[in-house]
Amino acid sequence: MSRLRMERRRKVLNFTPVYDQGEDVLLGYLGDLTLRGALMISETPIPADQTLTLGIEFRKSAVKPVKRTVIPARVAWCKHEDHRTYFNTGLEFLELSEKDQKAIASILKKYEFSRKMPEKKAN
Repeated sequence: MSRLRMERRRKVLNFTPVYDQGEDVLLGYLGDLTLRGALMISETPIPADQTLTLGIEFRKSAVKPVKRTVIPARVAWCKHEDHRTYFNTGLEFLELSEKDQKAIASILKKYEFSRKMPEKKAN
């Protein structure tokens, strides 16, 4: 895994479920998202280098209504969170249609929250 990211990851405000589309089983929830991949938070580990067909249920956006978006992805890594019961899993999108790219861009714009800390007032 490269320490340098090509895109800034953006955390998503709402709970966005991620399913194994083939098995129709809930895998976890999105933690952050880019047009190239995502971080998923789950209760069980997923082996690295596994290829999955994800079903992600994005909330309504300007481009797309509530609907499961199907995206093939590769598990880049999976790590246990320190002092917690959850696993963080890095997902690399293998193929993203133009329609899905537009929908994700709209979702990122609408639902992201800033990582910047509020500025302190001068006394």
